[in-house]
Amino acid sequence: MKTIKIISIHIVCWVLVLGYFYGGAIIKGITLRQSAFNISMNFIQLIEFYICYLWIYPKYLKKNKLPQLIGGILFTIAVFISLRYLIEEILYRKWFGFHNYGDGVTAWNYISDNIYWSLAFIVVPAAVYGIEQSFKSEQVNRKLKEEVVKAELSFLKSQINPHFLYNTLNYVYSLAIPVSDQLANAVLRLSDLMRYTLNDSPDGKVGLDKEVEYLESYVALFRMRFEPNFYVDFIADGIADQKIASLILIPFVENAFKHGVVNDAAQPVRIRLKVQQKRLSFEVSNKISHAQKDLSSGVGMVNIHRRLDLIYPDKHELLISNNGNTYKSTLILNL
Repeated sequence: MKTIKIISIHIVCWVLVLGYFYGGAIIKGITLRQSAFNISMNFIQLIEFYICYLWIYPKYLKKNKLPQLIGGILFTIAVFISLRYLIEEILYRKWFGFHNYGDGVTAWNYISDNIYWSLAFIVVPAAVYGIEQSFKSEQVNRKLKEEVVKAELSFLKSQINPHFLYNTLNYVYSLAIPVSDQLANAVLRLSDLMRYTLNDSPDGKVGLDKEVEYLESYVALFRMRFEPNFYVDFIADGIADQKIASLILIPFVENAFKHGVVNDAAQPVRIRLKVQQKRLSFEVSNKISHAQKDLSSGVGMVNIHRRLDLIYPDKHELLISNNGNTYKSTLILNL
């Protein structure tokens, strides 16, 4: 529906613009020659507009790729000049017996004149694109504020003092040590998970190494629950001093454990985290369980989509594949 609305707005705007251009000319009466040149010019300007609007500016302007942006604009100007020459100097001469420019016009005069005529429809799409991005940014900011309010209300409704719970777990751990090493280790792992969720930072980001430690503690806690029939292959590589949004990776692992098979040695849950320069790749794959689903709710994949859109706009890519036997999610982040 949103796409249809945008297309409708564009159509209405172009009808109004072209109606303004041609309305007076139709009333006054124009020749076939002048009509042909007006139509070809507007047709080429439309092509130029949408090359910039749909490709050049979205791909390069927002991502601050100045050399590519300049190259794209030059390419657009070249397309404008080439199409105008093809239509008005070759096809019109062949079809109607006339053409636009005189025979004595040099190549440089032709190119410089058409650079002038092409500039308007390079500037106009930039203005349209900029206004649209401004509205989108305002919508994202509004949505972010709404999410903050919802999160605060949810926290206030369900709050059990987390520090009290964390301290209680430490006390339970001290009681469990003389009873059972396995029980004590389980409480310790749970305490580590609780401690991590209490960490806070002004920008909501933590060290990537801390996020990985949290994942390892989460996996270890599940291993205690299901061993010896628990098979998870977890490899992390390239971790240094990078920062990442807290708890952004755990939903993928949680989803794999909840809906996947963890007791098949031939097809273990595979977790791969790799960082190269400032590009993080996180891949989780699991054999799909066809048993009755766990209806409990975690962070949830719906929420993770929302968080990624808000925290990493235009800086992430999430790929999901499902062949009926294996479910795989791949998250790519520009840190």
